[in-house]
Amino acid sequence: MTQTDYTALILIDWQQGFADLDYWGDRNNPDAEANGAKLLAHWREKGWPVIHVRHDSTTPISRLYPDHPGHAFIDFAAPKDDEPVYGKQVNSAFIGTALEADLRARGISKVVCCGISTDHCVNTTTRMAGNLGFEVTIVSDACFAFERKLSDGRVFGADLVHDVALASLNGEFARVCTTEQVIGGKCD
Repeated sequence: MTQTDYTALILIDWQQGFADLDYWGDRNNPDAEANGAKLLAHWREKGWPVIHVRHDSTTPISRLYPDHPGHAFIDFAAPKDDEPVYGKQVNSAFIGTALEADLRARGISKVVCCGISTDHCVNTTTRMAGNLGFEVTIVSDACFAFERKLSDGRVFGADLVHDVALASLNGEFARVCTTEQVIGGKCD
């Protein structure tokens, strides 16, 4: 993948509230934050567009409610003054925000997505970006998922949830690559 001024890095929901595993359950990929930080540092060094998305829950007891400390970005993902922030209230960063219009106004046709969680907000944002005609890359090792449970009691481990979400995106909605592949320009 060749990076240009027209490829934006979209950091999705890197918020402190997701650190509460007693609330969310087990997660995978303990290196996701470090890889997200590498991507962000690379984009900033190159002067490429960086976009931050956060979840603004409408549920007052949520860890992601605007008045809750968990709503804040984790340290590495704190936006700089010139980096736009989009607050969303649903899974997709394109619903209820000006993200699509702003990307198009800036001439951005390619996006690289990473964040939390692989199967929810990263997945939904990636699918919508692909459906809207953007060329999308999702960075597999700069995302993580939580275990998921069904009402019948079955539990699906976080690794399985993560891998299945990525597999369902790969080749149809996005290209799935690692941090090193993206930074090294080898994600084709």
